[in-house]
Amino acid sequence: MGMGKKKREIVFQIFLTIVFAILCLLILFPFLLMVGVSFSSEADLSQYGYRLIPVHVSLSAYGYVFANPKSVLNAYGVTFLFSVLAMVASTFFMALLAYPLSKKAFIARRQISFYIYFTMLFSGGLVPTYILITQYLKLTDTIWVYIIPTLISPWYVFMMRTFFQELPPAIAESAKIDGASEFTIFFRLIIPMSKPVIAAVALFMFLGKWNDWMTSMLYINKESLISLQYLLQRIMNEIEMLQQMSESGSGALVDLSKIPSETARMAMAVIVAGPALVVFPFFQKYFVKGLTVGSVKG
Repeated sequence: MGMGKKKREIVFQIFLTIVFAILCLLILFPFLLMVGVSFSSEADLSQYGYRLIPVHVSLSAYGYVFANPKSVLNAYGVTFLFSVLAMVASTFFMALLAYPLSKKAFIARRQISFYIYFTMLFSGGLVPTYILITQYLKLTDTIWVYIIPTLISPWYVFMMRTFFQELPPAIAESAKIDGASEFTIFFRLIIPMSKPVIAAVALFMFLGKWNDWMTSMLYINKESLISLQYLLQRIMNEIEMLQQMSESGSGALVDLSKIPSETARMAMAVIVAGPALVVFPFFQKYFVKGLTVGSVKG
């Protein structure tokens, strides 16, 4: 009986491994297809459709996107810089805010929690936000406009607070008896034990900033400070405008066969997805545990 049960468990594990391998391939397939299409020509795409392996390898889409390599690389660097700065600053300040809120002894705990929660339900709207940032904070055409307005996220503050509440209180109490200050306890004990939630919040903040294009559209006029997402959106709008001009007859000199459309979209998606694929493995160890904060344990 024991051998039979063990054999069934092995068969079941093999079955699960095969099922999850198939699921992983299905999840990976759209990205691989996107990469394959980005290396196809527009003519092949029209003739053969979407193919995982291009019939003829072409770099025309990437050549069009990188027609002005200095602008693209500059936007890449600026976007990476403010994404990292926003990730570090936001995670740090939200952790500083969430930790005292997790303490029942904190006097203003309920009032501050209500204030933070209230901002989740109501916001000032686009026009008041625009006036605040441009007229009062004077953040227009500075890199700080990407960082300061979204420095605190109520959702992530409560997420961190929930995690801090689940940490054993005896650890902080023991440190206090030994003479440790609140800052020492926070930086030496709480932060190292909170790597899962910090990693999850940091990853979400990085991806949110990396995909931000509206900030550039509203507050940035300097070409040297525009984000990658906004730059690629402008390139895509340029392609659509040329297509409309050609179709209306007002752009007779435009050769559409030399202007990638669908392949350029895929190339842009590959360019944008690069950093996310690089960053995620470093957070993967803590990511799942951080997402299950506050879940019901059976």
